[in-house]
Amino acid sequence: MRSAATVGGFTLASRLLGFVRDVLIAAVLGAGPMADAFFVAFKLPNLFRRLFAEGAFNAAFVPLFARGLEQHGRDAAHGFAEQALGFLLLALLVLTVAAEAFMPAVMRVLAPGFMADPEKLALAVIYGRITFPYLLALSLAALCGGVLNALYRYAAAAAAPIMLNVVLILALAVGAPLLGHPGTVLAWAVFGAGMLQFIWLVWACGRAGMVLRLRRPRLSPAVRRLLLLMLPAAGSAGVIHINLLIGNIIASHQAGAVSYLYYADRLYQLPLGVIGIAVGVVLLPELARRLRGGDIVAAHTVHNQAIAFAMLLTLPAAGALIVLAGPLVTVLFERGAFGVGAARATAAAVVGFSSGLPAYVLVKVLAPGFFAREDTATPLVCAAAGVAVNVALSLILFGAIGHVGIALATAVAAWVQAVMLGVMLIRRGLLAVEPTLTRRLSGLVAATLGMMLALRVGLWIAQGALHGSLAARAASAGCLVVGGAAVYFALVFVFRAADPAVVRAALRRGRA
Repeated sequence: MRSAATVGGFTLASRLLGFVRDVLIAAVLGAGPMADAFFVAFKLPNLFRRLFAEGAFNAAFVPLFARGLEQHGRDAAHGFAEQALGFLLLALLVLTVAAEAFMPAVMRVLAPGFMADPEKLALAVIYGRITFPYLLALSLAALCGGVLNALYRYAAAAAAPIMLNVVLILALAVGAPLLGHPGTVLAWAVFGAGMLQFIWLVWACGRAGMVLRLRRPRLSPAVRRLLLLMLPAAGSAGVIHINLLIGNIIASHQAGAVSYLYYADRLYQLPLGVIGIAVGVVLLPELARRLRGGDIVAAHTVHNQAIAFAMLLTLPAAGALIVLAGPLVTVLFERGAFGVGAARATAAAVVGFSSGLPAYVLVKVLAPGFFAREDTATPLVCAAAGVAVNVALSLILFGAIGHVGIALATAVAAWVQAVMLGVMLIRRGLLAVEPTLTRRLSGLVAATLGMMLALRVGLWIAQGALHGSLAARAASAGCLVVGGAAVYFALVFVFRAADPAVVRAALRRGRA
């Protein structure tokens, strides 16, 4: 819990700065053609980064690196990291050159709806060519982060994304007014932020005694094993992003829909990043090291604790986002070029996405049970099922309810993937569900439903203030959030879904 709090704390800081960034983007770009073009261009390197760098690479690299540390010592693990660095750099250079050359074709695939607006398509191509090298820098940074995480040094990698948001905020607040062309300024800021993050993590690795030198790329047995594990992990670890990409392709046929989905994605990504990703990042090396040491019972216990801890925070977040989507979107984004209609459309997408938030987090917590055992194929099967469900439902629901259907389809697909992962873990004896976990999860669901009812009452009481000035709306939304949290945690202890002494002890360790 202390390690997850470290990662989650830095992630929370990054996501809060991300909200400041997105508030500025909404005010400057709104939900128009320039915003749609930038978001599609920015999503391209982010997708590859999450699929192959932070997703597949970490899922495959961390267990192998941990095994090297446990079985062969620090020098052998260091050598493996340098071999992986050389091969990863070569692959990324080839991919980057290809993407730059074929960017017009890539954008026609990613956003086919843009072909009806040549100006928007041209902007997307320009922004895509500027931002794509961000993938190169961030993927190399992800390798450094994987090394640090395997050494139980979580802070530096968790803090790195803060740089992206700081650079983009400065670009919007200072660069765009001075230079004009805010979309182009943002695209160059993305590239510069990636380089800063890479430099930061190289320095952090040096401080940890892992100075990574560039070796000539070669397919050593260790690298071949890494690639063998990475290929299926690319699909399984990044399925949520594949689903969002599919959603964007479909949404490009509706004016403004790409932007509505982007802003909604930012809201539910806050708890996903702070809770799900943080717990997953910490859980993978914990499980890998315990399994390598042969302590199966401890591995089961750690996994049960991770599920309970993740749901303790995720369930109320999902419930609050569903009930308070309208007020939150209004307070955060409704200003400047982002009007009332855009706020309503975005809030509806938030509700759709948030219904799947517990499933998104469970995927992050359950998948390490396979990755730690160097099984990346089984999560791929579950991910493929999720993608199939997402594509089918997106096509069906988009025709009926527009972009909201895409958000709902993504949520349903996440539940399919999470249930499949859980069932397979249990059936194979890789996860022993303890009675305490079942009792606590039941109590957490009951506490969440009680909180949602209390928030509904609060909305009715505060409806006048929520239609007033920005200050009144912000104050009311803040009171609802704080009040909802108080009701939830009171009910958690009433239903004995968490031990107050354990929570207090964890908080004291986190502060220490």
